[in-house]
Parts: sequence; structure tokens; C-alpha cells
Amino acid sequence: MQLYTSCCPATIDNVRLQLSTCSADVAQWCESRRLPLNSDKTEVVWFGSHATLARSAAHDCSLRIGSETIIPATTARLLGVLLDAELTMKPHIARTAATCFYHLRRIRQIRRRVGADVAERLVLALVTSRLDYCNSSLAGLPRSSLDPLQRVQNAAARLIFQLRPRDHVTPSLIQLHWLPVRFRIQYKLCMLMHYVHIGCAPAYLTNSVQATSTSSTRSGLRSASTTNYVTPRLRTKFGERAFSHAGPAAWNALPTDLRAQTSSSIFKSRLKTHLISSAFDLS
Repeated sequence: MQLYTSCCPATIDNVRLQLSTCSADVAQWCESRRLPLNSDKTEVVWFGSHATLARSAAHDCSLRIGSETIIPATTARLLGVLLDAELTMKPHIARTAATCFYHLRRIRQIRRRVGADVAERLVLALVTSRLDYCNSSLAGLPRSSLDPLQRVQNAAARLIFQLRPRDHVTPSLIQLHWLPVRFRIQYKLCMLMHYVHIGCAPAYLTNSVQATSTSSTRSGLRSASTTNYVTPRLRTKFGERAFSHAGPAAWNALPTDLRAQTSSSIFKSRLKTHLISSAFDLS
């Protein structure tokens, strides 16, 4: 179970009281059903920008649960994703890259005994699956942050084709039909928006975006008759990483005929072909 709330640094004390009260109610409910609430597995994290967290440091940010005091952590794991306090995603990227390189070293030990096809399947199962897991949460990050993951993909391609460290890897990525990491993120965003567009996405995604055709402020504009989605105006680059902005931005950049495709299988194929052409300038 996760408890979420938001506040400004000046109201931290009120939020701490609310969370402590809510946690006490949860603990009481558990006790009534003979379920002990393990405070050792309870974590609290304050998320915010570097400046906001610096202002919050003047307050007591710990959380009281029963007789235990929970000290704020700098990172927390949520469904396998490591979230840091400033949401830079650097700990998650570093851990993912380390795990992928570990599996690449294991595959390298048997590479001479198996062919390129088997090596590719092993890489897809043990490495690429980790690069793609929840990668939409990395939307909007600078290239410098994504570089460790791109180095993993480059090393995987070199391993499959047994290239030397200084050999150019782009032809191998094209031959494998692999999208670079930042384009894989765009692919995931576009697929999620496609499911929203055809009405197959969960409500929490559908409710976070708005089609231009349903916007009251654009009812008289030509854009109201398109398949575009509203890209909200935000004051910070940090806010543009949210799906409500990153999803429509990625979707609106696609060709009109591709967005009009209702078959998911055809959309996937054409989307990947389009992104491959964009990534490697094959047009």
C-alpha cells in the first residue's frame, strides 16, 4: 500500500500529521484482523526539486507510525522501478545498466558455443526486456542520463556479432532492427497513446490526456477535426516528463495516416518502421 499527498515546504508539518493519522488508522485496521504492520518495511520519501528539498530540510520530515519513527529515505522501489527523491531516475538507470552488463558477461562466456540467433534470443530475454521495462518513466530525460542504457544496447549488439570494441555499431543495430534507447521510449509512449486513442487503455491513462476534438477552447479551430491531443503548457521542463505532456507530444509528432490506424498489430509494425527511419535517417 502506498499513501500519496502533496504540499509546499511551509505545510510539511500538517502533511506529516495527516500521514501519521492515516498510518495509525491502517495499523489499527490490521491489528483488528491480527495482521501486524511491519514498520521495518515502511518507507517515506519526499519528492521534489533540488531547491524544494533544500527548503524542506529545515523541517522535521520523519514520520511517526505507532511507536516507531520512520526516517525519510532517498530512494524507494515501486513495481521494480527505483525512484529517487529528485526523480532524476539516475539510481534506476545505474542499477538497470549494472544488471544488464552482468547478464552480458554471462552470455559472453558461452557466445563461442552458440550461434548469433541463440545469442540474440538470450540478449532479448535477459537484457532488452530490462531496458524496456517501465521505460516510459524515463521520458524527457536528457541524453546524458540515458547514455548508460545506450551503452548496454551497443555492447549487446557487439556481443551478438562479435564486433571489436572500436567497430561501428550502427549497422548492427539496423540489421537487428533495434531502436536506440531514446526511440524505444518514444515507441512505448506512442503505443500507450494508441491504446488511449482506440479506447483500450486503463482509465488512469485515458483521463490524463485530452483529445483536441473534445477541447472547448478549440472547437472552432481546424485542429479540432484532427487526431491530435492537447499538449498542456507547463512552466518547467520537469513537468514535461509527465505522461499528460510526453504522451500527446510523442503522438502528435507521428504522421497523420499512422495515427489514424486502428489495428494495433499494423500500428506497431508501421510505428517501428517509422521510428527506425527517424533514428537512423533512412528516409
